[in-house]
Amino acid sequence: MIMPIFALGQPVLRKETFDIDEKYPDLQQLIENMWETMYHAQGVGLAAPQVGLDIRMFLVDTQQTKDEDNDDGKGIKQVFINATMLEEEGKQWAYEEGCLSIPEVRADVLRKPNIKIEYYDEHFKKHVKEFDGIEARVIQHEYDHVDGVLFIDYVKPLKKRLIKRKLDRIRAGNIVPEYRMKFAPKKR
Repeated sequence: MIMPIFALGQPVLRKETFDIDEKYPDLQQLIENMWETMYHAQGVGLAAPQVGLDIRMFLVDTQQTKDEDNDDGKGIKQVFINATMLEEEGKQWAYEEGCLSIPEVRADVLRKPNIKIEYYDEHFKKHVKEFDGIEARVIQHEYDHVDGVLFIDYVKPLKKRLIKRKLDRIRAGNIVPEYRMKFAPKKR
């Protein structure tokens, strides 16, 4: 089932998220719905807050990216539950990011190229893995979502002023995205 993606301005995108366990209601169905939602919106990652849930879970699929973004041509397709970032290392590099919750906005974001992360997969098997390049970037972006951080928080002040009108339109629900979205309630 395709779920609506929560837009900038929805409080859940800034909310503290909580760990879950294997007894979380309908977890496997939720994961399936999130994959379907992400692919429908042509994303490479999706975090639970983006579908209105304040839980520490996100998914990443860089296997679908083209070779120019994917150093080894393989990529990853992975569910991350209760993730903890252990290390972020290397010289920061800029890359233009976008977000399904903030359509029509893209901006360069500086991130470190190497990460080490601890997480549970969809079967609640614990992993500690290292990632680099585009995989590390997408994981960092989605990990930020479960911490209530959005990529626009990293944008330089001048660029932020340039995109302010677009951000205000998204917050107000004055856009027509190519996928189903849930906008913040209009203020009266």
